[in-house]
Formats: sequence, C-alpha cells, structure tokens
Amino acid sequence: MPEQTLGGEELAALIERVFRPRPDERAMGVMIDLPDARVGDEPAWRARREMAAGWVAALAPFERELGLEVHLLLYRNAHMNNADLPPAAWLHPGGPLPARAEDLDPAAAIPFAEIFAAHPILMAPTHFSATAPLKLAAREQAIRAATMPGFSPAMVPALRLDYGVIHARCDHLKALLDRAEAAEIRFLSDAERRCELTLDLRHRSATASGGLFPEPGKAGNLPSGETYIVPYEGEREGDPSRSAGELPVQFGDELVFYRVEQNKAIEARGEGGAAREEAARLVAEPAYGNLAELGLGVLADFGIEPSGEILLDEKLGLHIAFGRSDHFGGQVGAAQFSSPDAVVHIDRVYIPRIQPRVAVERADLVMGGGERLALMRDNVYAIDFPA
Repeated sequence: MPEQTLGGEELAALIERVFRPRPDERAMGVMIDLPDARVGDEPAWRARREMAAGWVAALAPFERELGLEVHLLLYRNAHMNNADLPPAAWLHPGGPLPARAEDLDPAAAIPFAEIFAAHPILMAPTHFSATAPLKLAAREQAIRAATMPGFSPAMVPALRLDYGVIHARCDHLKALLDRAEAAEIRFLSDAERRCELTLDLRHRSATASGGLFPEPGKAGNLPSGETYIVPYEGEREGDPSRSAGELPVQFGDELVFYRVEQNKAIEARGEGGAAREEAARLVAEPAYGNLAELGLGVLADFGIEPSGEILLDEKLGLHIAFGRSDHFGGQVGAAQFSSPDAVVHIDRVYIPRIQPRVAVERADLVMGGGERLALMRDNVYAIDFPA
C-alpha cells in the first residue's frame, strides 16, 4: 500500500473543518518535541518531526485562505506521556530542524504562556503525548488544540472520515454515560477465565471527543472518535468509590490480573515478569494504579484498523486507563506522583487485534433506579446509534 500523505489543500480543509478559525485569530502553531540527552531519537520520531515541518511548508500557500500564519514550534520533550510541558518553546525560523533540544538557543526561548497567547490554535504531532497539559492549559487560556501523539501515515485515513457522524455517535454515548451510575464489565480471558469489574460512574459527567474543536478552551486527540468518563475516585468525604473487581491486561503473551478496590489497582498477579514489574510499580507509584478513564471508541465501525499507536488504537473500542485523570475532570494529577517524570496516563485497549487473549464478553450500564442497558456483547456495541 502506498504511504498516505496529506497535501496542503487537504490540510487546509482539515483545519477549517476541525477548528473553524475565527476572524480575530491570526496564527496557529504546529508543535513538535525534540529528543535530548535523556531520551534519544528514533526513526519514527524523526520522521514525524519532518512530517510536521512538511505540513507547515505545505500550508504556506493557504495562509491567506485560512486567515492564519502557520508556525512550527519546537520544545524539549517532556520525557513521559502526559507529563507537564517544559517552561518554554522555540519558534522555528526555517531551514533544517535541530536534531536535539540541546541545539536550541536558550536566548531565543519563548515562555509557553506567550506561545499560547500568540497561537490560539495548535496541532501537536508529538512523540510524547501533550494531551493532559494542553487540556489543562485550554482551561486557562483561550486556546484549542488537537493533540496527535505518535501520529503516523497509517492514521491518515482516519482523518478523512465524516466527523459529523462520528461526533453524533460520541454524543449519543455521552448521553448514556451521563445517566449511568455504574458500568459493569465481564472480561473473558483465554475463553475460560472470567473477570468482573464494576466502575463507579457517580458524580461524573462524560466527554464526547468527536474530533471537532470549534470553541476556545478545548483540547483533545485527532484523529478522534471516543467518549470518555473518569470513574469516581472517592474524593467526597464519607462516600468511597465503589469501583472494584478484577481487570485483566495482556502484556505481550502474558496476562496480568489487577485487583481493584475503591477505584485503585492495589495488586497485580500473574506468572511472568510483567506481573512482577506491575506489582512493583503499584507499590512504588500508587497513583499509577488509579483507574483514570473508561473510554468508548467508535472508529472500528468505520473500518479503521489498529496502527500500533495509542492515539488511534484507543478510538477503536473500549479502553480503560491507569494514572493521571485531572485533565479529564478527575482528581489525580502530577502532584500525586513522586516526580514530574513519573506522571503517566496509560490506556489499555480491549479489541481482539490488540489484546487477543482478553475479550469484553459483556458490558452493561447501570442507570438510576437499577435500570440496566446492554452496552457491549462480545466486543461489539449492543446499542443502536443514531443514523
């Protein structure tokens, strides 16, 4: 299959569709993170940076049509997915890209507050996900951002979907999750072992992430196509979280089983090295065990295949995340981790191509009054989406 690419005209149409630029907006930024002495480069990362620079160049003839100058913004990588951004970024003047963050001129650094003030529209095809910090920044600044961590040419077909239809599906799922008090999920491992997990959805509202960001104050993934909700984390005095049960996750060929109490994984069991590593991680970094998200992706129904990058793969079906939740409306943020470099938000995606040894046998939403709604059966949605 030939490599998928986006030309200038298609990129300009994408920006118009996703952001609907306003007359008072003058510039947009394409953000890329650079390797440094701590985190070395790799071919896919280098190719993504060159792709982003190519997008800026391809958009140059369309700046008048968009009403936006398009700038390439460089910054030192944050060392972990969803960790806080460094203090400053650089405006790339053109020419070859610097190979490492150490090659940037400290005297030319621009505080991110100034970057955001000058660039109300942002796209971030980065190596490490900037979703969490950009979501938090969007609450304070009049920006909107499409985060694209790990973006690759294999994801281009997902940018060509009808996001009006996708957004309608995500809104439908949001309406259901907003009414739900709990999600009850039964996983089937190796067609023989069943694990039951209840996620407490009280005191929370869901977010529909349909890939459209027309209003300031919003940031999210692109490609998109999911609705997500943070399970209740027990922050109300005298009202502990009811999230509990067992959650299986496949690591390579190994299965790890997490025991969950009050919305935290407190134990990891299994027979291999991954189980031992996860058990040690829960002890060393308790915030990692927080169940930070129930996500419901919809793109598999549109024929999109896994890419090997979580940016796209989580949009294909049900996923559950560990770690940071404050960027989604939860209570666990950077302060709950031992250091900024330890902050994570890690999604575990339950579709056969990604976790072939684990199936979502059934998932039900429990509404007020005890009403039950069949959400999924055998990895497939059991609800009727709007036409």
